[in-house]
This record gives sequence, structure tokens and C-alpha cells, in this order.
Amino acid sequence: MADSPLQRLRSALGRLRFGWGRRVAAFSAVLLLVGWQLGWTPAAALQLVSGVMGSPDAKATIAGNQLPAPAPPFGGVIKDSAQNSKPWWPPTVVPPKDAPNVLLIMTDDAGFAIDSVFGGVIPTPAMERIASQGLRYNRIMSTSLCSPTRAALITGRNHHAVGFGVIAEQATGFPGYDSIIGVENATIGRILRDNGYATSWFGKDHNTPTYQASQAGPFFQWPTGLGFDYFFGFVGGDANQWGPNLFRNTTQIYPWKGKEGSLKMDRSNPEATIWPVTGTEPSWNLITAMADDAIDWMTRIHQTNPDQPIFLHYVPGSSHAPHHPTKEWVDRIHAMHLFDDGYEKLRERIFANQKRLGVIPADEELTPWPADILTPWDQLSEEAKQLYIRQVEVFAAYVAYNDHEIGRVIQAFDDLGKLDNTLIIYINGDNGTSAEGGPEGTFSEVAFFNDVRPSVDVQMKYYEAWGTEYAYNHMSAGWSWAFDTPFDWFKQNASRLGGVNQNMVISWPNRIKDKGGLREQFIHVIDVVPTILEAIGIPAPQAVDGISQKPIEGTSFLYTFDQANAKAPSRHTTQYFEMMGQWALYHDGWLLSTKVDRAPWDAFGPVNPDPLNNQVFQLYDLTKNFNQSVDIADQYPEKVAEMRKMFVEEAKKHQVFPLDASVAARVAAPRPSLTAGLDELVYTRPMTGVPQGDAPYLLNTSYSLTADITVPQQGAEGMIATSGGRFAGWGFYLLGGRPVFNWNMLNLEWVKWESPQALTPGRHKLEFDFKYDGLGLATTRFNSFAGVGKGGTGVLKVDGQVVASKRMEKTIPIILQWDESFDIGSDTITGIDDSDYLPPFPLTAKLNKLTIKIDRPQLSPADIKKLEEGMKTAAMGIQ
Repeated sequence: MADSPLQRLRSALGRLRFGWGRRVAAFSAVLLLVGWQLGWTPAAALQLVSGVMGSPDAKATIAGNQLPAPAPPFGGVIKDSAQNSKPWWPPTVVPPKDAPNVLLIMTDDAGFAIDSVFGGVIPTPAMERIASQGLRYNRIMSTSLCSPTRAALITGRNHHAVGFGVIAEQATGFPGYDSIIGVENATIGRILRDNGYATSWFGKDHNTPTYQASQAGPFFQWPTGLGFDYFFGFVGGDANQWGPNLFRNTTQIYPWKGKEGSLKMDRSNPEATIWPVTGTEPSWNLITAMADDAIDWMTRIHQTNPDQPIFLHYVPGSSHAPHHPTKEWVDRIHAMHLFDDGYEKLRERIFANQKRLGVIPADEELTPWPADILTPWDQLSEEAKQLYIRQVEVFAAYVAYNDHEIGRVIQAFDDLGKLDNTLIIYINGDNGTSAEGGPEGTFSEVAFFNDVRPSVDVQMKYYEAWGTEYAYNHMSAGWSWAFDTPFDWFKQNASRLGGVNQNMVISWPNRIKDKGGLREQFIHVIDVVPTILEAIGIPAPQAVDGISQKPIEGTSFLYTFDQANAKAPSRHTTQYFEMMGQWALYHDGWLLSTKVDRAPWDAFGPVNPDPLNNQVFQLYDLTKNFNQSVDIADQYPEKVAEMRKMFVEEAKKHQVFPLDASVAARVAAPRPSLTAGLDELVYTRPMTGVPQGDAPYLLNTSYSLTADITVPQQGAEGMIATSGGRFAGWGFYLLGGRPVFNWNMLNLEWVKWESPQALTPGRHKLEFDFKYDGLGLATTRFNSFAGVGKGGTGVLKVDGQVVASKRMEKTIPIILQWDESFDIGSDTITGIDDSDYLPPFPLTAKLNKLTIKIDRPQLSPADIKKLEEGMKTAAMGIQ
């Protein structure tokens, strides 16, 4: 009979000759193996849940301090033949008994006063359902911006600590700002997956670096690389909801093809007050498609493995621009006439609702309306009022539509019989309401990010297109101010509660019994991960893939689930805030804030050179003043000094330095890319879907494109190369056989170079050469935009002969349409000129070679000296 593993180890120990310490260690190994054989384990190993250890149906939990869990020693017997051996299966890892499903929901760009649960006028019945079955929270804090809040939410660590001091599109080469969630910061998806959960992510992924978003990868920073088994959504800050840059896991998909509808926008009369839109809208929209896919996924997991709990991270693009609801929802909201009396009256109505619901103190007072930056409603023209009401009705329809689809996902848990043991966390907004449309709103958010703000009369032309695929729309900031009631300011403003104070509802019927209860403890999004872990009963890992983990920086608020702790003091006592040079510090009810020195739409001028010290400091006692309206800094100068020092300590601890107040300059700043450092790129076959972060960057520079093509006997047409889409971009194509180079200037103007003659059959060399007049992006290093957006001269050649030459007086300064790609041989999603073609517009000529050469401007010593002098002058003006 074969020796048992215990006998074999005992014999080995007897043969070894070493000291007492090593004998103790070896004996510990013996005990561990004995545990495996007898079905018990020490705390650091597996805990049998069901079945017999070694059998195929054995299930066990892990200690969780090391992920993935170490493989247990083989507990069977191996002899020369299988007949004399005993098989042994490692147990399937499962979460602790009765572990809940987790549905983690967060909407986008939504302030405190958006939802009806907290006094808003927009109907949000799904959120109301969760609130009535669970708890309401009125002090859940964000970071004031998208990517940073999302990184903090899924890691349980502060945004700078995980590389997301700003959004991915503004990444810079400093640890707190490089847009990389380091391997020492395992996400909640990774932790739960390795503890036996099925994990998924639906919607917006704003935490993949722009320079790793192409199909070339790497994919470590995609949701599937961060521990989420399944991903269905878009990569980036926002997306056209009618035709997004959509991925299933890491593969781009186009499920809306064939469901586009027949909408057409007639721009044939430039003088028309409103350009008409006719036809039927698409039958596909991402908001619904995302809910459909989530329900399909969770049902598939349930039917495949009914006992496996799921973690579903549901983060739709709503209500971030572009606001793209269906017409059905726009009509519903329009019929309610919620906004006819303007944004100031809306603010007052919401404020009264909030007091009536008890979600803010009854004695709170509103801060004054900021008439210096937002024109009072009664001073607007009738045309502006009409436009602004249209803007906000589309926005409200988007919010209501999104909440309805969230309700379908919640109902799916109920339909599967899983709702009672599902922890649902529904956070309204990843920051305050966005004001990035400016005071007038905009038909195209892409225009805003290039410092172009179309006037009301221009925007009225898009009145019927608002919310459709023909607009990338954003509402007036006046509505955004109202939707942050009782607070002030907006998204981006990290020092004001209007930028960071969200609200949240939570239900878990098996655990939470205080239905409809209100919780007022100070909580931050970094507290969500430790709360989920405590609710499940698993620890944060100390090591993942052999890499020591940074401690979780959040504090669990699970204690607030119990009615006995409804009024318990907050256990999260200190929290810093910082975004683009504006900062604040919370400590035990006190809030030190820097006075807002920049509205979100003022992103293109000189910036504060010393954001740590060159500030006006404000102090608030939030235990007595809920909405940050009474500044008491003059009464407590010692407290101001103390908290300034505390902020520096927190900033050093969490990688906040160096502080940087720039906004637009960081969007255009150089960062890693597949094309970074290259001045010549050669392509020999069609290719689509290269994101802007890895595409050739042709802004603020001289460049040339040379296409070697062969035209067949019947002639040719189609796209040679393009980058961007309907709201900004360029295209090099054959139209009716004629070579064309076309710059779409923010969907406001098109600059074209066209050959008068169609190409003859045979081989041709087509060239577009552009000479830029400006100094380029390098000027932004000196706090100056003097080098960007300048003009230049373009020349189109066919077989060496000039066929068109034209000067552009200005160029796009910062960014093309970010959710559209660089394509060769056809065009994906939207085209750059609807009057010329519609995608995919495949090239019917043979592409032999496409060469792109880039000649970026270089600053001379004289240029640098002048810019340095200008930077000093600007700094003196700001200080």
C-alpha cells in the first residue's frame, strides 16, 4: 500500500539535518498538508464550503490576502499507472456563504439636484425605487471630474494615488497624472473575480489611457485587463449614443448598422433660421442596447451557474454630452413643461422640494445667482429662451431615459429572484453637472474643446437636430447651476460642493431594514470598495500576482446600513480635493476651499502659476452650513493655516504634486502614442478604428499626405484616409473620381481642395501638402496659446501637378472628434462631410501606399525668450 503524503513528509524530515528553526517551518508544512487531507485548513488557506475536498464538486472560499489564491498541494496519489493512483481536484473558489450580488451604478455629469429623489424635477423612478427600499445619502463626494472619480470608485484609492489626477485625455508624465492604474492598485473587479464572482462592466470606460486604446493594445488597462470578465461599452470620455465607438471586451463592434433610420438634416439654405430635420430616427441607441446586453449577461450567468454571485458595474454615458435621448422621451418631457419659467425659478423650485423632502436643512439659504457670468432669465432674448428650453428638455429626457433603462436592469434581478440578496449602490453623477457648454450651450461639445462658442442664432439652426445624431449637444450653464442646487458651481470645480457633492441611494433587502432612511455621514467614492468588501466578508488583498498592494484608502460605511447608526459620526474624517489647480480639504466637518478663479468654459488663457499658494482661501463649517454659503475664514485664521498645512501633507501622500492649473493645454500636450516621435508613417493596406490617441496628429504643424493608388478601368471613388468625424476632422478622398482634401472645421465650415478633373485609369500619385504658419504646441509650455490654431497654406497635387491651392486663415487648435477614429480605405461611424458622402465610402481604387510626413515647428532661442517674458508678465497679472 502506498505511503500517505504525511508519511512521505515525515520520512523526508527525518533525513534532513538542519537547525530547530527550519524544523519548525517544515513541521508547519506537514500540518498544512494534514489539513488538506482531513478537510480543514488554517485561516490563510481554503475553507471548504461544500462537497468533499478533492472531489469535482468541492467548493471553498479563500483567505483573500493573496490573489490569485495559491494552488493547494495535490492531495491525491500518483503511482506509475492511473489505476493505482487517486485523482484530486482543487476546489472551485466561491465567495463566502450568502454573499450578495452587487450592482454598482454611477451616472455621468449629474449634480445633486438632477434626480427626483433629492428634490429634482426630472422623473427618476428607478432611483426612487431603490431609495424607498433602502437608504438615501446626501454627502457622497466625487473628485469633480469623470476619469478621476471612476478610478477612485473602482480602486478604493484617491484619484492621484492611482494616476488619475485629471481625465485620461489630459495625462502628463507625473505619477499622479499618467492615467495608469498601477498593478499595486487592484480594482474591485479583480478582487471579486478572484474570490469567485462573475464580474462585468457596462458603459463608459474612461480609465484606459488614450495611447493604449487601439486594437494594438496592450489591454492591461482595459476593463478585461483590470479584472472584469466582460466589457460592453465605449472607451473615452463620451460617445455618440446613436453610433458609438463600441467594444465587446476588446473587439470593436457596430451593432447599430442596419438600424440607422432615415433622418436627414437639410442645410441647403444657409440663411434659414432653423435647418429642418426629416425622416425617422434610428431604432438603436446605446442607452437601451447597454441595458439589453447587461440583462443578457446576468441572465446567461444565472442560467449557466445559478449559485454564482455577480458584480455588475453599470456606468452609462448619460448624462454627459452629447445628450442623445430618443424622441419618445423628448416628447414626454416637453409635455411636462418643467422648464418654461427659466433656470432661476427652477433653482428655487428645487430648493423648496429639497427642504420639503428633508434632504437639506430647513434653514439653509441659497447663494446669490451669479449674474456676472450667467445672464438672468428675464434679460434673455425670446430666441435664447426658446433655444435654452429646447436644450434642457433634451437633457432631462436623456436623464429620464437613462433612469428608465437602469430600472430594467434592476427589474431583471427581481425577475431572476435575486433582488433580496443584491446590494445595489446607485450614485447620481461622477461629478457636478457639467457647464462645458458655456453660458449659451453648444450644438457641438467638440467646438467647446477648441474654444469655439457659437452664438445663439447659429445654434438655433440646429434646434430640430438637438439630441439627434446631427448634434453633439450640451445645454446652457444656467441650467447646470440650477441642477447643482443647493450648492453652486459645477463639474471641474473641486473646491465647491457643486462640483463634488453627489447623492446616492442603496438597497439590500436582506440587510437594510430602515427603508427610506436618510444618511448624512461624510462619504467619498473611495469608500465604496471597502464597503462592498465588508458586506461580502472578504479582505482587501495584500498581494496580487505577487505584487504588494497599496492599502485601500477609503473607509467602509457599512455601519450606516444599521438604523442604530443613522446618526453616528462619519468614520471618514479627512479628505482632500484637487482638480486643475483648484483644491479643498475636509476635516471633521470643516472645509477649507480655494475661491473659484476660473469658470469651466474658460480653459484657454494663461493659468495660475502657483496654485498651491496664489489663492483666496475660504473656510466653512459644514456641520452648521450645509451648502458652503457662509465663509468664516476671517474668523478662524488659525484654522485656515492649520488646514493649508494638512492639505500639503495629504498632497504629498497621494501624489498630488506638482499642481497644475492648466486645462486645454494638457488636452493637447504630448504623451505616449503609437505615433509619438515619428515624422513619417507608411501604410500599405486599408485599416480602420485607430483612436485619436494613437492617430497621426496633424494639428498645429506642417504635414503632407501622399497616396499611391491605381484606378481601375471603370474609375474610382472612396476614402483614402480620414481622421475625425461629423463634428471635426479631415478627409482625403475621391469624389466622382476627383481627388479632394477636406477639413471639417467643427461642423461650421468646410475648407476643400478639389481637383477639377477625374483621375484616368491607371496608377497615380496624389499629394496634399500643408505649410503651417504658427509656432505650434510648444508655446503652451510657456502658458501661451499663441502658437496654436494659426493658419497655413495647402496645396493639392496630382502626379506632381498642382490642381488646387488655398490658404486657411485658421486651423483647429486642440482636438478632433475624440470618439471617431483614423481610418484608411473607408470611413467608420460618421463622415466629415455629409454633403459629399456617407460612410463607409470604401475606396474602389487600389491603395499601393499612403505616406504621412509631419514637420512640427521648432522654437528658436528668440521665440523662447519672448515666450518666457510673456509668461512672467502673465503670472504677474494673475497674482
